[in-house]
Amino acid sequence: MDHGAPMWQDPLFGIWFNLSNVMMLLVAALIVFLIAFFATRNLKLKPTGMQNFMEWIMDFVKGIIKSNMDWRDGGRFHVLGITLLMFIFVSNMLGLPFSIVVNGDLWWKSPTADPTVTMTLAATIIILSHYYGIKQKGLKNYGADYLKPMPFLFPLKIIEEFANTLTLGLRLYGNIFAGEILLGLLAGLGGAGIFGFAAAALPMMAWQGFSIFIGAIQAFIFVMLTMVYISHKVADDH
Repeated sequence: MDHGAPMWQDPLFGIWFNLSNVMMLLVAALIVFLIAFFATRNLKLKPTGMQNFMEWIMDFVKGIIKSNMDWRDGGRFHVLGITLLMFIFVSNMLGLPFSIVVNGDLWWKSPTADPTVTMTLAATIIILSHYYGIKQKGLKNYGADYLKPMPFLFPLKIIEEFANTLTLGLRLYGNIFAGEILLGLLAGLGGAGIFGFAAAALPMMAWQGFSIFIGAIQAFIFVMLTMVYISHKVADDH
């Protein structure tokens, strides 16, 4: 567990980048693209295989949206929800089978096990919710919502926006990071001779199965909360 991160500094602006995060995000995006491509390249009236799986994902996300807002307003967020669900789930899974450390730097991991990634995702969702709220209601009416039902509650609503961003990002990060930490500890125990391997094998398999479940639940929660936050901004009754 004693490892660093492969960092690179942009010589022009002096910004630091975690190359592992960049690589793993690209890997996750590529996997999601390939799944979507192979699932939709030969569409049939009676779906089978990958097309059936993709249509299930679409119906699942549609159900999430319809549970939070009217479909006439929420239909525009269907692709966003599908993309988030698949991307976050794949990202959560990448670090489960193994991790790769090169020269003391961790290269292969789940990108969602890094708070920078999850907080960026959360901030993007919050910004999008404001954007669609302003687009739906207009800047004046949208701003007036922050003064309802009583103007003196305005500071609390600002605090709520920051709290939503923190909880959305840190919940995802904490669950995935904790899972990888425990898997790393079990892997270390497994390397401590034959007795250590015997003691760690069963707990590691059980925890990996549980981590798949947790990764799926966290992807679902992230999409659900995304639609909740957007619905609060675009709906007239909030």
